[in-house]
Amino acid sequence: MCSAKGCRAAAVWVLAWNNPKIHTPERRKTWLACDEHREHLSQFLGVRGFLKDVVLLKEWEERGD
Repeated sequence: MCSAKGCRAAAVWVLAWNNPKIHTPERRKTWLACDEHREHLSQFLGVRGFLKDVVLLKEWEERGD
């Protein structure tokens, strides 16, 4: 399910991120996003310098991250 507040749409994207002030460089936290909210959530993380990768959920699951 999408991580955007109030959204109940199926997730399509994984937004991998970390906060360098509190996480080690290799640590990845994840938010899930539907097509509609991918850009908004990416911008939110990107402005803060947290966004590391945006990957299709299917590919993320295949990689086993």
